[in-house]
Amino acid sequence: MELNNLSTFDIYNNKSRFKLIILIVAFFISGASIYYTNQLVKSLAEREQKLIDLYARGLIYAADPDISENLSFLFQEIIEANNSIPVILTDENENPISEKNIKISDNLSKEEKDAFLQTKVKQMKEVNTPIVVEFAPGQKNYIFYQNSYLLSQLQYYPYIQLSVIFIFSFIAYLAFSYSRNAEQNRVWVGLAKETAHQLGTPLSSLMAWIELFKANPKYKDDEAISELEKDVERLERITARFSNIGSAPALQDEPIYYTVEKSINYLSHRVSRSVEFKLSASLSKNTTAKLNKPLFEWVIENICKNAVDAIKGKGLITINLSRADNKIMIDISDTGKGIPKSSVGKVFMPGYTTKKRGWGLGLTLVKRIVENYHKGKIFVLNSEVDKGTTFRIILNN
Repeated sequence: MELNNLSTFDIYNNKSRFKLIILIVAFFISGASIYYTNQLVKSLAEREQKLIDLYARGLIYAADPDISENLSFLFQEIIEANNSIPVILTDENENPISEKNIKISDNLSKEEKDAFLQTKVKQMKEVNTPIVVEFAPGQKNYIFYQNSYLLSQLQYYPYIQLSVIFIFSFIAYLAFSYSRNAEQNRVWVGLAKETAHQLGTPLSSLMAWIELFKANPKYKDDEAISELEKDVERLERITARFSNIGSAPALQDEPIYYTVEKSINYLSHRVSRSVEFKLSASLSKNTTAKLNKPLFEWVIENICKNAVDAIKGKGLITINLSRADNKIMIDISDTGKGIPKSSVGKVFMPGYTTKKRGWGLGLTLVKRIVENYHKGKIFVLNSEVDKGTTFRIILNN
């Protein structure tokens, strides 16, 4: 079943392309944000490294007994100025001697405090290389440190920011989708109701003309009158279908085989004799499904009409019914031109058609009837160019 683009619905057909562009831009913005923050974190980390080096030299000079009192005061100011970077001073065996800017519970005993500091030393060693200080010749000490709380916050900030943006965007997308779907539903309902209303007047007129012809003995046994009655009955069903769009249809247990057979029999007398319909089933002919019969007959006829167009009025259309896992599957296949792989995902979009005078709404309505009203599924099972296409409908048993 072949389908094509209509320029009036380009926004639908290019939806995937727009989504891809938006996704690329979003990734670019996210990447730029993370890169910039990482560069900032790197600069601050280097600054903190220099502060720790200065802190270490300050400790060395502060421990020198020969240093003047003023200079000693200056170094004390350098040491005391560090009020953000967690540091631990250890001996050469990495046993903690003192610490700064590390939160330790007051309820810990001396042994528990030492064990806690030993654990922190190991953690700091994995993050940064310790700084070696010598307070006296041959006496090595180490200063272990880790990033300040501010630097750690900044490191995770872009990910938190992007998460918040993503959540907000997702909520906005859901709201937009809901609003768009609600608007589309109103358009569909309005279109369907107006179509049913417009059909009502000529339909009433046709019924009156048929009764007039039947009253005339000249046309009493004319076969054309019988066919006209069938078509009027058909128009009444179509009007009823349009009237059902937008309202919750009543679903009843209907024999699926005979429902499909009725639609095919109607079509077979109104298409080219070169089109052959073949109906088969691997399930009982009395198997039922929850259906709104007028709407579901519309589904079968619409897909089969597309198949007739695809085979250009000459070929085979096969309908096979099967059952698996409490699901009823209806496969409708044709021997037509097939659908290119690039277009398979677009066949149910509004406005996508190959007919020069088509609106491209038939399969869109079919999808809505199957999925929204019957809670089933419909999709292209397979399609090959110049070989044919198979649509599959799945219904709940």
